Amino acid sequence: MHKLLVLYPKPADPDHFRDYYVTEHLPLVMQMPGLLAWRYSFDVTATNGEAPYFAVFEADFADAAAMAAARTSPQGQRTAADVANYATGGVVIIDYPVQDGAG
Repeated sequence: MHKLLVLYPKPADPDHFRDYYVTEHLPLVMQMPGLLAWRYSFDVTATNGEAPYFAVFEADFADAAAMAAARTSPQGQRTAADVANYATGGVVIIDYPVQDGAG
């Protein structure tokens, strides 16, 4: 499994961010090929002090190649281009392979 993690610092207009993200951006995300699962939250907190991020998004792909194919697809390119329409505070995007743990 390979995860794409998107961290959003506080935007200039949080209400616009929330509305646009849910009604416009997430429908684009759902069109990305190879997307196995996704989740997001606007309720980001920190253990100590103020959280450096306003929102977080996670997407799961089978592997790094599937994620790369999704991001370079027409749907992925449209999704990436749309970020400027709501993320006025910027964006941090990271990805990594997920290691399963044993308990």
